[in-house]
Amino acid sequence: MISVILCDDHALIRRGIRDTLADASDIQVVGEAGDYAELRGLLRSLRQPAGGGRPVECDVLVLDINLPGRSGLDVMHALKDEGSTLKVLVVSMYPEDQYAIRALRAGAFGYVNKGGEPQTIVQAVRTVAQGRKYVTPEIAQMLVESLTTPTTENAHDKLSDRELQTLVMIASGKRLADIAEELTLSPKTVSVYRARVLEKLGLQNNAELTVYAIRNGLVGE
Repeated sequence: MISVILCDDHALIRRGIRDTLADASDIQVVGEAGDYAELRGLLRSLRQPAGGGRPVECDVLVLDINLPGRSGLDVMHALKDEGSTLKVLVVSMYPEDQYAIRALRAGAFGYVNKGGEPQTIVQAVRTVAQGRKYVTPEIAQMLVESLTTPTTENAHDKLSDRELQTLVMIASGKRLADIAEELTLSPKTVSVYRARVLEKLGLQNNAELTVYAIRNGLVGE
């Protein structure tokens, strides 16, 4: 039996994924969390159950990128630093060309878009549980192109994970206050990320950020 933990800040999304995985007789969801703090507590309680119960070994963490507080990419870095053996499958609303390569570089075993077929998640969980990478044909093509084409670094490749997330959210039309609330950060912190993005990209304002994001395929037109 494959033991799975879900980490997504939207309860409805978790329920949808849980219901999809429930149809697979070889997969069991053993816990859910809405952010990194809840995930840490959950992992601790599974390893050391109250009352001296039997510890639960988890095989796969189904993780969202866009979490409040620490992003999914931050969570993967933290788990790696802690020596966790959890295999991470990223399930995100962001298109593959935005975050898939970053997620794989951060240690993810697979990347699936939330808008895909439900059975894709089941197949991905089974693949990842075996210690193998799961990539869609689109991601596979991106990986091939990254190996066969001359290396030309985009300016946004220099952004940190949180800076890239801020760029995408601003370009999607969200206000700084909305971004701060969604990411559970202070507006001042979001403003700092915005300033860093502008500086690194050599841009002046949100309008230029939006144009840049559209031209580089980070958001739709």
